[in-house]
Amino acid sequence: MLNFLKNIFSTVIGILLSFLIIILIIAGVASISSQKSTSTKKLDDKHFLKIDLSKEVVERTSTNPFSSLDPMNIDASQQLSLKTILDNIEKAKTDENITGIYINSPIVNAGMSKAEEIRNKLLEFKETKKPIVAYNEVYAMKSYYLSSVADRLYINPMGIIDHKGMSATVMFFKGLLEKLNIDLQIFRLGKFKSAIEPFTLEKMSDSNRKQLKLLLKSVNNNIIDSIASQRGISKIKIHKDANQLKLSSAEICLEENYVDGILYEDQVKDTLKMLLGKDKLKIISINKYSNVKTKKKEISRNKIAIVYANGGINSGKGDENSIGSITTSKAIEKARKDEKVKAIVLRINSGGGSALASDVIWRETVLAKNEKPLVVSFGDVAASGGYYIACAADKIFASPTSITGSIGVFGMIPNMNEFYKSNFGITFDTVKTNNSADMGIYRKLTSFEKQKIQQGIEDVYKTFISRVSEGRGISTKQVDNIGQGRVWSGYDAKKIGLIDEFGGLEKAIESAAALAEIEEYRTISLPKQKDPFTEFLDGLNQTKLSDILGDELDLINKKDITTIKEMIKSEKIQTRLPYILNLE
Repeated sequence: MLNFLKNIFSTVIGILLSFLIIILIIAGVASISSQKSTSTKKLDDKHFLKIDLSKEVVERTSTNPFSSLDPMNIDASQQLSLKTILDNIEKAKTDENITGIYINSPIVNAGMSKAEEIRNKLLEFKETKKPIVAYNEVYAMKSYYLSSVADRLYINPMGIIDHKGMSATVMFFKGLLEKLNIDLQIFRLGKFKSAIEPFTLEKMSDSNRKQLKLLLKSVNNNIIDSIASQRGISKIKIHKDANQLKLSSAEICLEENYVDGILYEDQVKDTLKMLLGKDKLKIISINKYSNVKTKKKEISRNKIAIVYANGGINSGKGDENSIGSITTSKAIEKARKDEKVKAIVLRINSGGGSALASDVIWRETVLAKNEKPLVVSFGDVAASGGYYIACAADKIFASPTSITGSIGVFGMIPNMNEFYKSNFGITFDTVKTNNSADMGIYRKLTSFEKQKIQQGIEDVYKTFISRVSEGRGISTKQVDNIGQGRVWSGYDAKKIGLIDEFGGLEKAIESAAALAEIEEYRTISLPKQKDPFTEFLDGLNQTKLSDILGDELDLINKKDITTIKEMIKSEKIQTRLPYILNLE
């Protein structure tokens, strides 16, 4: 009887799950069909192009319509790709039916480097003399940074500008590991390589605090310089206003010249109508404007391949959110062997990962560079393994706010023996043929084993700095001096020779074309993305592995904890960014 009831229950659950999947598929198809049906070949009247970056801005959007599906609100879960935003602003510059740009983005859901690239593109648009109008009820600092390019910047009568400076917070897990009886055995090289600090300390080391302060100061100064140049406010005053939390009312924001007017949204829209010269206001979003066709250009046979490397670096295959050594190497190889591809741009947004996987990708970049120009573009972060795979390029571009460097190595092997015994009553006994056959997570390492692992760490570090030395044309001693796991802003990285020029993805593409000596070209994106429905079905077959720290870590912000889980689970030598940074 019990088995019968179990079978009935399983059948019912299976039917319900199948029904839910069918609903999601129908919803996804309906969403895609809806988007296609609303596609526009050409605007029939004057419009404002609306910039709203509340949706996540990513390097490359997934082709899978279900990857970020919110069943309650399909449109709300869409992502925006950086290149789509940049291309649309460029298109709007010469579109006679785009009167101007309306920035209405209460938050900017993008990293600082992406926000800076978009802001620079808006400054280019401003040169057309078409107006840029910005309005928000409340401005977060990143939102204000973006909006400060506007010719007219408005705020709600009850609004404020949340201007209080920047901070970076590091989460520490020493107490949690002690509570769980996990003995984490640490190996490192580089006095600034503080990736292990969250597991061994309860607060930052002096060296880590020093580099974080310098990093924040560099990024913050760049933001303040940018705002000051557009608003005509001195940098000293902007710093002082942050310390005093001065911008606490719309009236003060107006008095201090941070905004041009205090209006409600309907009044802002009346202003837009006036600029349009129309009684009816027409606004088009970035997503919908992507469907607006421009005059057809002759398709060039010359191609520049953009190879996206986004996320943690691991051996094997990767996807939109991870860099797999096989996937990325094959993408670079494909571009290298394609005779129509005249140059390669490697777009990196990664805090690093596996040292072995990084070296596999590095080798393919060297082979590519020997055959055609290879230019690297840094996104928000290209540190540690992310810098490793970049260092062989002909040229490296980064934004002043890009986080880079972190040339250092570490490894962590948890001893889980007491964890299993004290929490679950599980013990282990082993038979082996050699002394270290059972080396791993179920016992403490011997002093000899620790010595061998540390030797491996040192060997990887020597290889790392030699790769950078060869690629950047500086001595290994110089690399070691600026390495040691230290993190730099893009602004400071240029001073010490880690990058060549400031600029985003577009500047890197232009440089690649110049190096290849071509004027007409088109861009292609690699690795090639899966068919959306194949990707969706593959996702259904994936099984989540239990995390090594169990449910305790689920209480912590999942986005922050992903890297921590990867670091603990890996028993391999890693070149990874020392910490998770939220620059706010």
